[in-house]
This record gives sequence, structure tokens and C-alpha cells, in this order.
Amino acid sequence: MHPATAFRETDPARLAALVAERGLALIIGVEAGRPLAAHAPVLLGKGWLRFHLSRANPLAAALAASGHALAVVTGPETYVSPDWYGLADQVPTWNYLSAEIEGPVRALDRAGTAALLDALSAVFEARLAPKPAWTRAKMSPGRFEAMLGGVAGFEMTVQRLEGVRKLSQNRPAEAQASLARALEQVGGEDASALARLTGEG
Repeated sequence: MHPATAFRETDPARLAALVAERGLALIIGVEAGRPLAAHAPVLLGKGWLRFHLSRANPLAAALAASGHALAVVTGPETYVSPDWYGLADQVPTWNYLSAEIEGPVRALDRAGTAALLDALSAVFEARLAPKPAWTRAKMSPGRFEAMLGGVAGFEMTVQRLEGVRKLSQNRPAEAQASLARALEQVGGEDASALARLTGEG
């Protein structure tokens, strides 16, 4: 978490929108004092975060043992050249959006894990419309059930949801406008997204 309060994001709606838009989190746990991490698709609801890992991933056993996790979702991000501010004595930096979700986790049972996988595919397949949605009904009989044994589903009770909204809010409005124009010129999805947000705080 960025220590500067100017960049702290605590708006639950903004954070939930970022998590929903990105859909992928870095899940972090600890085993014997050693950090472990893995990327996983996530669903955030009212007070909970659900995700799954390969049962063979050491993080799955670590989370089951420790019962606590941190999930980090990274949004648009881009390098910022000091030249773009139009101010003297600036240094390079990085602007970005992120969300951190932390809390106790519990392992889902087989039925809960299957329901999670169905929910995840429904959410992300819907983004591909008008493509007909994939469902496990398209799989050979018994194949999904056989694969389910290799999946560890988890539900986190969200105790902390906060993030970073670093958009050069600590610079004058003129410098922010100059940065937004430069980012538009750079182009690319992330730079353009941050250009649109710069100046909104």
C-alpha cells in the first residue's frame, strides 16, 4: 500500500468496480515465514472474495493451514516522465490503480468449488457476447467432475478493502492536464485510461 494518503483509495464502489473489471488477482499467503503468491480469477461480493487455485499449488495448502490471505488487483498502470508535467525539478514515477483485499479464508467444499467455477465462467463468458457462452455442459460426461478434484476453492471474509489511486493528484491542475495530454499521445489502453482519469483525483 502506498504510504501517501493523497493516493489512498477507500471508496468501496470504485474498488469493487476495479476488481470486477480486471478479474484477476495476485493471491498472497505465508508458509513458515516465506511468502507465497499465485494469480487467480476472483469474484468480489458483499463482504466476500472467492477464488480458486490448483490443488497442487503450495499456496493452496498454505492458505488452508494459515486461514488468511491478501489479494491484490492491479488496474491500469503507466510510467510517467518528469518532462510531461511542465515543471522543474521533477523525477520519474509510475501512476496506477490497485485494490487490496485482505481477510480470513476458508476452503470451499466440492459443491462450493463447482459453483464458484460456474459463476466465474458465467461472468467472464458474458464479456464475450455475442459469442454463445461456454458452460461445462459442453464437456464430456464426467470430465468436469474428474478435473474438479484438482481445484481448491476458497472464500475470503473481507476485513480490509482499500487501494491506491495514484494519478498525480499531488501536482498542480496545470501539470495534471499536461500529463493527461502526454499520456493520450503515448496511447495504449492503460495510458489512455489513466489520461481520462487524471484530474479526477
